[in-house]
Amino acid sequence: MRNTTRAMAGAVLAVTALSGCMQDMGQGTVSRFLQAQPEAGVADTSETKTAQPDARTSQDASPIIATLAARQSVLTPGSPYAEVAAGVLAADARVAEAELHVAQLRAEAASKNWWPTISPRITLTSLGDLVADLVINQVLFDNGRKKAERDLAKADVELAAVALSESSNDRVYDGLVLYLQAEEGRAAADLYGQALKDMGQFEWVMNERVKGGVSDFSDLNVLKQKLADLRARDAAAREKTTRAMAELNALSAVPLSDQRGLRGMGATATDTSLDVLRAMVERDRQIAQARIARADHLPGLSAGGSIRNGGDGLALSVNTEQMLGIGTGASLQAIEATKITADRKVTEARDIAQRGIDADQRAIAALKRQAAEAEGLTAQAKTNLDLFQRQYDAGTRQVMDVVSVYETFLRALEKQLDLKFRAARAELDAAKRLGVLADGAKI
Repeated sequence: MRNTTRAMAGAVLAVTALSGCMQDMGQGTVSRFLQAQPEAGVADTSETKTAQPDARTSQDASPIIATLAARQSVLTPGSPYAEVAAGVLAADARVAEAELHVAQLRAEAASKNWWPTISPRITLTSLGDLVADLVINQVLFDNGRKKAERDLAKADVELAAVALSESSNDRVYDGLVLYLQAEEGRAAADLYGQALKDMGQFEWVMNERVKGGVSDFSDLNVLKQKLADLRARDAAAREKTTRAMAELNALSAVPLSDQRGLRGMGATATDTSLDVLRAMVERDRQIAQARIARADHLPGLSAGGSIRNGGDGLALSVNTEQMLGIGTGASLQAIEATKITADRKVTEARDIAQRGIDADQRAIAALKRQAAEAEGLTAQAKTNLDLFQRQYDAGTRQVMDVVSVYETFLRALEKQLDLKFRAARAELDAAKRLGVLADGAKI
């Protein structure tokens, strides 16, 4: 038994030392002492020595993860928006975080793929005897396959990190959309509540005029219908608030019913869109897969040995493995074309993201301009209403004339309210596109 252990250790040392002596064979050499040079567009991966993945280590090794961690939220601390974001993130199930941890563990395992592999082999001989071997294999030259496997595992970690950032930003966005719906419902309910009081006053005046025989009963019926329509719109606005707040509180870890106002959105950041970062990571992943596929079509070199039970049968062998066929040339060309396609997808993602960002900025500016114009029209409608009210008090206008002008004023208020919240929603859409609704360091 002791002789077997010594033989096994000697075999491991032999194949490992042989791997270290292959430094002059180029990029495809699998050696602890010779790291393959990174290809264009692919970041290098250091061999992690810790058993537990460390976020700081991954951050130092990956520019993508460092970029994600450095992203700052545009939500003002202490504002209603920030409180909503904190509440919904605290209740997140963190599925994407768990997937990131799994990817980190896989990358940790892949970082050790240059070590020799040891596996048992049991054979039944023609005499009915069982022969047990311990097979040791060390890849010496693989055209960069092991390095590409490590790069692929690293790209999987980066892809999971981008997915985590997207998931967190989407959750904050969903919470803030519900908050905006609740705020819009409250504002509309306040507007219709005041309108009901004013129209109720008109109804009382018309009712008294009908009793005195001054006005026709049909005018009173028209006013009653208008009041019924206002009550329905008021009820719909309150139901909208109730529904949105119920969903928001279900999405949050803390009650958010006390939050009020649209304060909390700072200047839009200029960070790279998450869609572009995802395209960059997917490009690196496709390039790593292409390098693995290319290595499968080229000759490789490995050393192996076996230790048979009883300590006999120790042997070292060198062999080459390759997959060659009539279509090998076309396959290699397709692999190279894959790299070019991946780069073009990143360029396309940048163009699409930039167009979206420009469109968001134009939409926000247009909505704010329209809201300012609507505010001016509302002020003008209020001036006309005051004029008609004075003319009515002087006896030169009928009640229905004032009601008609009041409805114009109410429509102007509704338009101003709608544009105000559409602009706020457009700002949320722009921040979501960039992925800056949540701090990268916190998620």
